[in-house]
Amino acid sequence: MWRTALLSLLLLLGGWGVGSWLTHDFQVWTDEGARRLEVALRPVPAPPVQVDGPDVTAATLPGLLAGGGVTIADFIYTDCRSTCLSLGSSFQQLQAALQADRAAGAPAAARLLSISFDGARDDPVALRDYARRLNADPALWRFVRVPRAAQQQALLDRLGVVVVPDGRGDYEHNAALLVFDTQGRMVRVFDIEERQLALDYARHLARQQAPGTAS
Repeated sequence: MWRTALLSLLLLLGGWGVGSWLTHDFQVWTDEGARRLEVALRPVPAPPVQVDGPDVTAATLPGLLAGGGVTIADFIYTDCRSTCLSLGSSFQQLQAALQADRAAGAPAAARLLSISFDGARDDPVALRDYARRLNADPALWRFVRVPRAAQQQALLDRLGVVVVPDGRGDYEHNAALLVFDTQGRMVRVFDIEERQLALDYARHLARQQAPGTAS
């Protein structure tokens, strides 16, 4: 009987150990949750991919991010009729909040950046038209693409963005708000429904990383 009890205890401890390892000490239970925890613990530097877009002069994504302070980014494509509509609506609401900050005399806590993963079709002209449809304020909200396919895939892989062509010219993709710090590192990932949380975090990070502020 004691052998049965000992075996049961060993199995229980073994299961606990595996569960703890797989869930980062039971802090997360999904792959996406694990990814977000990893990003929070170990920020991910944006790779030096080349970008272009309307009124964008930076040659690389890190250069663009470094010049814009704290950035909230999303991944879209201009022909999207599903997930990107929700992302566009979320960014419009974030833009309105940042415009209200500016109208109140406070500096904008963050900038917004939409990155197209359909670089072959979303040239700067297409991105400009898309920005106009969304009434994007160019001082707050920029649009870019990664024109080189290999670099585009490298960026998606580095940031954990999943994009799957559906065979009809459209894509299935995950949607999130990615927060980058002033060093061009992805430091947090939020659901699109968590836009206020993403904005509050961006405001906090902007204050924390302001020149002359101890971090």
